[in-house]
Amino acid sequence: MPALNTLSTDARLRLAQATTWFTARTGDHVTRLLHHPWRTDPYPTHRRMRAQGPFITSRLGFLTATTHDAVQHVLRDRTFGVRPFDPADAPPGLDVLDLSFLTRDPPEHTRLRALARPAFSPRRLERHAVQIEEIAHELLDKALAKGRFDLMTDFAQPLPIIVITRLLGIPDDDHAAFVALGETIGSSLDGPRSARHLRRIHTAAAHLDTMFDRLMAQRRADPRDDVISTLTAATDEGGLTPADMRSMCRLLLIAGFETTVNLIGNGTAALLRHRSQWDRLIADPDLAGNAVEEILRYDPPVQMTSRWAGHDTSILGHGVRRGQYVLCLIASAGRDPDHYTDPDRFDITRPDASDHLAFSGGIHYCLGAPLARLEGRIALRALAARAPHLRPAGTPAHRPTTILRALRSLPVTTEEG
Repeated sequence: MPALNTLSTDARLRLAQATTWFTARTGDHVTRLLHHPWRTDPYPTHRRMRAQGPFITSRLGFLTATTHDAVQHVLRDRTFGVRPFDPADAPPGLDVLDLSFLTRDPPEHTRLRALARPAFSPRRLERHAVQIEEIAHELLDKALAKGRFDLMTDFAQPLPIIVITRLLGIPDDDHAAFVALGETIGSSLDGPRSARHLRRIHTAAAHLDTMFDRLMAQRRADPRDDVISTLTAATDEGGLTPADMRSMCRLLLIAGFETTVNLIGNGTAALLRHRSQWDRLIADPDLAGNAVEEILRYDPPVQMTSRWAGHDTSILGHGVRRGQYVLCLIASAGRDPDHYTDPDRFDITRPDASDHLAFSGGIHYCLGAPLARLEGRIALRALAARAPHLRPAGTPAHRPTTILRALRSLPVTTEEG
């Protein structure tokens, strides 16, 4: 067998996939989460993993944090970073795409995050709240006129993409292109599946970079009150390099799109499966805020994240070696019976629903969390008010992703059966 470093990119990726698939078939719970059919409903696997302890070791050699306490400790401990201590420890696909501060540790993370923070300030988001409501109702006007529609393509997807592109300052004419490019970039979070997939990711990134360069040139000539204007000024003042600017725009686009799309999609699916909860929301629209938190706990859009140990340490009495990779199961943490009462029950009145890790934790806590919560709250209120008789009209279809918990389609109807 040839040495791994002599293999082509495609061969290395296929070897990695074959290895994890074989390990999954032999009963390894961690790698089962990466493959069909287990990833379609990961929660029974999470339950079995928690029963083995807060940290378990995969047959592939890395640690997995399974409980709320374990995941929270790793995410908040500055011992752990988002990049390996030794670059030689990096797995295939780690550096497939630069996503700015999401993939950086301090001090670069600190510098870049500070430049992006004003984009999600409470004052800026308040100005957009009315506009988000208008967009939600305009989309529902078109969808509900059909009677039967796909909640993902007609509502959950277009709402966040319109909001984030307007926040960034991207013209409406570019929305369709950004949806397609954004989904391809989002698929990079799982790592490339093949050389062909890797080329698609790089092609999409190149298209986005061209669009961002064009918009930067326009904003230099005509500055506006949008994020691209702010970042263009920071670039011209030396705070960002052009490469930093492009990677940050990529991140803000993906973070503002993928998380909220799947929050709305997963949440609506859960509400329609648990009809009593849908009826409670209709009766009391003010529950929309807590419903968002319960959705994030119960079926989070981002299922897992990872960290590397910077030096030898101990978490909850479990030794972790310097350079060791730790997979943090955010979704499993949200169903931990030692942290939540009856965790597999979906309850939009749950008093501690907001005590979840769906937006990560520590210095990498999601910068766009306030925007996702705002959009989710507005979307659920609008659906409950405008479509109280909404019900499933077919079987939901999931996207073949692992890190993201994402529906491709959710057929619904307001017509009487």
